[in-house]
Amino acid sequence: MLIGIVGKPSSGKSTFFKAATMLDVKIASYPFTTIEPNQGIGHVRIPCPCRELNVRCSPQDSVCISGNRFVPVKLIDVAGLVPGASEGRGMGNKFLNALVRADVLIHIVDASGKTDSDGNPCDAHDPCEDVLWLEEEIDKWFASVIERNLKKIREKKKAFQVLSGLGIKPEHIEKVFENYSLEQKDEFAKELRKISKPIVVAANKIDLPEAKKNFERMKERFPEKIIIPCSAESEIALRFAAKKGLIEYLPGDGDFEIIASVSPQQQMALEYIRENVLKPFSGTGVQKVLNIAVFDVLNYIAVYPVENENKLSDSKGNVLPNVFLLPKGSTAKELAYKVHTEIGEGFLYAIDVRSKKRVGADYELNNGDVISIICVKRK
Repeated sequence: MLIGIVGKPSSGKSTFFKAATMLDVKIASYPFTTIEPNQGIGHVRIPCPCRELNVRCSPQDSVCISGNRFVPVKLIDVAGLVPGASEGRGMGNKFLNALVRADVLIHIVDASGKTDSDGNPCDAHDPCEDVLWLEEEIDKWFASVIERNLKKIREKKKAFQVLSGLGIKPEHIEKVFENYSLEQKDEFAKELRKISKPIVVAANKIDLPEAKKNFERMKERFPEKIIIPCSAESEIALRFAAKKGLIEYLPGDGDFEIIASVSPQQQMALEYIRENVLKPFSGTGVQKVLNIAVFDVLNYIAVYPVENENKLSDSKGNVLPNVFLLPKGSTAKELAYKVHTEIGEGFLYAIDVRSKKRVGADYELNNGDVISIICVKRK
């Protein structure tokens, strides 16, 4: 799974990326700060079964803090998109080439309206227009690929070969073919984008007064879209304060607690975030956006494989050591293959740790399942 962070220049893309990964990325208030795509690891936040099952976990691939498991996901922050990118304007080609690798897109929109379509400072840009033209640029790009290759891809098999270069799966193409033909290239391209590159809109800079009004207008105009209020700068400030031991705060929390002496300026900044971001929106939105992208849009679930169903551990005694993010509908045998090819090939059955019941290869996994896999031991 790869999550693409997209949007026009100066919308706060790199700030969001830094807030999600805490990497040092170049951030500036001028267009095209990001030239080469930044890549990093963010985390989705889920409840860890350790508290429910009354065990002390020892994660090997993630982090558990106070019963909250933070599971790594890959993020890519690509060059800013401007109108005309599908025709090569701005950093369009770089943007689109990076885009093909993403399974879901997080569109960072400057909800304050303080940057125009090209990312330059202005007074009153309509962020609703940003939502529309980004989708339109991707649609035009898909349509241009179809048009250039129309003679080659009249057959579905050829369509799969050509369009797979856009990071599109065969099942996506099959679904679009149910309603559209390639001759309807614009409609075909739009539907293909909706299915293969779903979008979550992060209404960034939500702490600014203009942003709150614009956010409400965005929700009214696009009731069918997922639009989340967000303040990436506030998330960075809270994470730094927590790292320095000034506050207790976990990504996704709706508040923080000051636990050390802070200066009047720090106190003022923290209270500003509390009053203008956390209280009205129950968080900075950064963690919420990531979670929605993975679990609501991509429809993934979290599953915990263990070797010993009684101790909930692996062979080394690590309790609840790993968590796998899998597409909803995944089976016990598919989990076995994810753990290791040999475990998949030797699969006999699995045990649902909570119910202690045996389940077969085609058992459909549920979110939060703790599963012990029993397989043939190879000599």
